[in-house]
Amino acid sequence: MKHIIKTMLVAGAILLASCASQPSLQEYYVDNSENPNFLSIDVPASILKLNEEDLNPTQIEAIESLRKFNLLAFRKNADNEAEYEIEKKKVREILKNDDFVELMKINSQYGKGVIKYLGDEDAIDEVIIYGDSKDKGFALVRVLGKDMNPAHIVQLMQAIQKSDYKGEGLGEIGDFLKG
Repeated sequence: MKHIIKTMLVAGAILLASCASQPSLQEYYVDNSENPNFLSIDVPASILKLNEEDLNPTQIEAIESLRKFNLLAFRKNADNEAEYEIEKKKVREILKNDDFVELMKINSQYGKGVIKYLGDEDAIDEVIIYGDSKDKGFALVRVLGKDMNPAHIVQLMQAIQKSDYKGEGLGEIGDFLKG
């Protein structure tokens, strides 16, 4: 009986220690949504307002799999450079989690980034887009949907780039993301 109790206590301690290792991306969003250095917005996927006549069937299917976007951006300035480095490191640590599968890396004139996803290869529930710039700060976008397909997401991003969508409805974050 003592052996069983000891084993259960050790197992419980291991379980508690593993649960407290690092925050989730959702917790990070919630913890920083009120921080004055961050811009935060949740928007429905319908904000994209893409003209379906200009889209192919795969792109239409990708749009229909989207539900909403959570955007969180750290606006860097001379007064918060140290906090910027700390927060950037926190986000990168969260994204190192094995649950996130890397879809592609981004290296552009605006900065560096990565696109990762959660879920099965052919049924993604969440796409994470992270990018940072030495001058501006960083942005973290969670694309939430149901059974999204990685290939469809890439095609959807191409359709958004070709569209007339200029970030309407995103407020300050739209201006931040434009550069």
